[in-house]
Amino acid sequence: MNTVAAALAFVWLGMILAISFLEAPVKFRAPGITVPLGVGIGRLVFRALNACEAVLAVGVAVALAVGPHRTVTVILFVLAAVDLAACVGLRRVMDRRVIGDAATHEISDEMPRHNLHFAYIGLEVAKVGLLIALGVTALA
Repeated sequence: MNTVAAALAFVWLGMILAISFLEAPVKFRAPGITVPLGVGIGRLVFRALNACEAVLAVGVAVALAVGPHRTVTVILFVLAAVDLAACVGLRRVMDRRVIGDAATHEISDEMPRHNLHFAYIGLEVAKVGLLIALGVTALA
């Protein structure tokens, strides 16, 4: 049983649920928040979230090194791959696209929406499932 790895996994899960599934969509409903402003805020928030995720992943890896648990380690590696795909791959493409859209369309609420967001949401849902599996398996 690795309660430290489980605790870190559940903290990480809480952060994903709070930021990706609560803050991200709700901020666009706030009075005075335009799409470009909301996207700018989102880029900063997700950059900070990704830094926290990296710290939590290292914490889980250290906890597993102290008390190795083969299944938990496999889940952590899959989770890290999904997180890297989201952060390094997809988010960079999305950032470039937003910057390009802002340059070609005057900063307005008419910036086009892209299907890349659905791919990112899919990766976030996968992370939620993997974090639940990681936490539960670490407690077993």
